[in-house]
Amino acid sequence: MSYNFNNSLILDSNIMFKTKLFLLTQHCLPQHLLSRMSAYFTNSKYPPLKNFLIKLACKHFKISLDNAERENVENYTSFNDFFTRALKADARPIDPEPNNLISPADGAVSQFGSITDQKLIQAKGKYFSLVDLLGGDIDTARQLENGTFFTIYLSPSDYHRVHIPFDGKLLKMTYIPGKLFSVNKVTAENIDRVFSRNERVVCYFETSFGIMPVIFVGALFVASIITKWHGIVAPSYYGEIKSWDYHDQNIQYKKGEEIGHFQFGSTVICCFPENVLSWHANMETSATISMGEIVGNI
Repeated sequence: MSYNFNNSLILDSNIMFKTKLFLLTQHCLPQHLLSRMSAYFTNSKYPPLKNFLIKLACKHFKISLDNAERENVENYTSFNDFFTRALKADARPIDPEPNNLISPADGAVSQFGSITDQKLIQAKGKYFSLVDLLGGDIDTARQLENGTFFTIYLSPSDYHRVHIPFDGKLLKMTYIPGKLFSVNKVTAENIDRVFSRNERVVCYFETSFGIMPVIFVGALFVASIITKWHGIVAPSYYGEIKSWDYHDQNIQYKKGEEIGHFQFGSTVICCFPENVLSWHANMETSATISMGEIVGNI
């Protein structure tokens, strides 16, 4: 069979056009308004609407409820109740080795590696500032100098609860307002500093090896970011960076315990100090990973 060069050029041109249109649309859309509007519908408890949305999502994103605590669509009170569904107790085994660090969520390994010159890699040729990601927290950025990080992208088809990757005590939490760009692969490869520009929540944990920030990054149509100890953190109407101090409270989590969830797909970033984490042999960019699977060794 001969190779049709002209058809290939047309196909490539169409893909480029669609990509550029997708990126341009994100800059023009009222991101926060659309996300808040989506929350209105996805929180609806009207049975015909919520059942329709759940069945549509299951079909479109190929979501199976076999591992969910509630396997029947009718048993969910709203679309978001379904989207943030709990799984059966044995659905996500936690790696038992005490020095192994686990993935905090289901998803794809967007990036992982070293924090070099206070920068993290977003995609090939694109980097963003650790200080910016942490909302200007220079002290913590210094503690993470020359450290490591990994980024997990949660698609709409993934389990959306977030769990702590290692034993830790909650020290503080910071909400940082921002944009709501999509955080999928196309956006990460084309929009500069998307993770340090989007709305996000930084949870600081004290561990046996030092500070461990776990960052929930918001995105387009992410109706809420919710933590176990606070409830809804985003959306927020503070309009500025806001922090909560938990140093005097004994809020501790064991590896694998749930710490929060997203109401729609987004991203989790975890950071670690220098000379702490050795990557597991199976870690690679774009690899699919499940919550509880080993990421590396402490």
